[in-house]
Amino acid sequence: FNSSLQVSDELMVTTSKDILETLGTELAPDHYLVALGYAGWSAGQLEQELVDSAWLVIPPDKALLFDTPTHLRWQQAAASIGVNPLHLSSDIGHS
Repeated sequence: FNSSLQVSDELMVTTSKDILETLGTELAPDHYLVALGYAGWSAGQLEQELVDSAWLVIPPDKALLFDTPTHLRWQQAAASIGVNPLHLSSDIGHS
């Protein structure tokens, strides 16, 4: 599909509208997740947020996306890198 990015051997992400034409047909991927929304970043903002550790980043995980109930995904994603969500805080500080 146009505008697709290979995330892992098993996962791709796309912003291409042409994939929508295949959903519900024999050409559709075996597993897919449709997400609609908008997020706007200025040039370099997301990259800087990653450098600043403002995001928790995990390796691509097909089972997490397709086999885990939606309401449990963020907790399991955090747990996969050893983070207990109960220990997260919205407060900031310096050590």
